[in-house]
Amino acid sequence: MIILNSPDIFLKNSKIDQNRMTMKRISRRGFIQTSIIGAMGLSMFPLIKSCKEVSANDTIRLGFIGLGRQAIFLMNGFLTMPGVQIVAGAEVYGVKRQRFELRLKEHYAENNMNVEVTTYKDYKQLLDRDDIDAVVIATPDHWHALNTIDACNAGKHVYLEKPLTWTIKEGIEVVNAVRNNNRILSVGSQQRSDYNFYHAAKLAREGALGKLEKIYAYVGDFPAPYDLPEMPLPEDLDWDMWLGPNPYVHYNERLAPAISLDPVQNERGWAEWRYFKETGGGFITDWGAHNFDIAQWGLDADDSGPVEIIPPGVNGAEYLTYIYANGVPVTNQPYDERNTRGIKFWGENGWVEVARGQFNASDESLMPTQEQVADESVPYETGTPHQEDFINALRDNKDPIVPVEIGHRTGTTCILGNIANELGRVVKWDPAAQYFVDDPEAEKFYHRQYRQGYSL
Repeated sequence: MIILNSPDIFLKNSKIDQNRMTMKRISRRGFIQTSIIGAMGLSMFPLIKSCKEVSANDTIRLGFIGLGRQAIFLMNGFLTMPGVQIVAGAEVYGVKRQRFELRLKEHYAENNMNVEVTTYKDYKQLLDRDDIDAVVIATPDHWHALNTIDACNAGKHVYLEKPLTWTIKEGIEVVNAVRNNNRILSVGSQQRSDYNFYHAAKLAREGALGKLEKIYAYVGDFPAPYDLPEMPLPEDLDWDMWLGPNPYVHYNERLAPAISLDPVQNERGWAEWRYFKETGGGFITDWGAHNFDIAQWGLDADDSGPVEIIPPGVNGAEYLTYIYANGVPVTNQPYDERNTRGIKFWGENGWVEVARGQFNASDESLMPTQEQVADESVPYETGTPHQEDFINALRDNKDPIVPVEIGHRTGTTCILGNIANELGRVVKWDPAAQYFVDDPEAEKFYHRQYRQGYSL
């Protein structure tokens, strides 16, 4: 067994395995193009013809919608890129608006840049600005669809945090909004811009492991019922706007973590709305948008999905299991005793394991050539290759490495896992029709009822 273990790797340069496993250095743009053409197994998406193009010399001006922990990670990444300015932010929590504005102004002052920064409580005010080219959306999942559709209708390109949407119907409507408005959308499934994940999926897809037998893609648990006690609302948090289309739940600080500017105290962890079924999809959607995504990449199923979803305890399945049309099962199952959140591809001729900063293989010939140096001081979310890919896509007027369709297919797979678990039985899915097979009970989960005053 060969083991490469280097925590929190982010790629500063990229190599692509071109001909007969020979490694050849190419540019970042070449990595993206090769990934899309050779790795996805799909035809290139059409170039975006009707967009206002951004030239190589233009400054790209970004607005942020949602200014929590993930937004700060993304902000730090985009600020390292020449020709990119962050000029506006929208957030329903007042102190987070203040933090965002303060950090940007400090950054621009330190770099002798005269950039005006404005924040808003209502994101639609940000979208009304003609001087913003694209928006970065890092709101809770239940806001993703409306934020994105409004942004596309306002003529903005979008970098959208994963998972793409809260429901399957929302995903389809987001795809339509992106394409009908000729916008560019990149989904924040950043493992696709990590060479180790690319290499593992490529080996699986191109037959280096022989016929695929099974895939372990461990993500974690299903969402739990919301059982947190009610807490007093902070004065500067608009809870009604935070809820948006989500059916009402009472406030608890763990859903929208408090921060402080004096003394400085940032979020101690991730906002926990993602772990409750009333407000999110649990680890199934949160980490599934990463690891199920890589599994589908390796299966060459970016334009498809599972045909059968089996919840734990049904038909002898110990773990959530997805069956694909070629018969290969993908299970939410750890491949080691540490319960590493990663992916293992098993083939008749060997296996590979991949996780963040880790790559294991059954044979040395399957190992990637990995010369990049890990910077352990940089959180995985702040590694910039995926964000650079979005900026390059805007400048080149083309789709990024994770366009909206792929994000939607992965998101659908995640949501289907939660639906099967909620029903406690097998669910059959038609990936071509993007609908359930003769299952009126499952159809009720195709979309969720919005709170009064909101509609898709």
